[in-house]
Amino acid sequence: MTPPLLRLTPGPRHPISVEPTSGRVRVLLAGRVVADTRAALTLREASYPPVQYVPLADVDPEVLEESGHTSYCPYKGRATYWSLRSGDDVSDSAVWTYAEPYDAVSAIRGHVAFLPDRVDAVEVSQG
Repeated sequence: MTPPLLRLTPGPRHPISVEPTSGRVRVLLAGRVVADTRAALTLREASYPPVQYVPLADVDPEVLEESGHTSYCPYKGRATYWSLRSGDDVSDSAVWTYAEPYDAVSAIRGHVAFLPDRVDAVEVSQG
């Protein structure tokens, strides 16, 4: 029998916040805009850099390919990944989502995030 996964709640020692991003978020890969939104969320977690979560509806569906990769965060839940394809360029497991995020981060349901070292840019602009 598999032991249950560790599940933790954010708090003073490991804070997590999710709030609307002010401005526009665009993600580029191989010179192509693969995501563009004004409805992103900024997730801040402990001492990690902020992460932009983009509504899945604002990602070009033609670039997404299921990767089969998964990971687990005791604060957010199980993540599944997609690879990005733009022409002959493939960025493996570059996008992740929490289909059933834990309550503390439930706002990111239906959103995806991009590994910044696997895309050309995650641009956040004001206005």
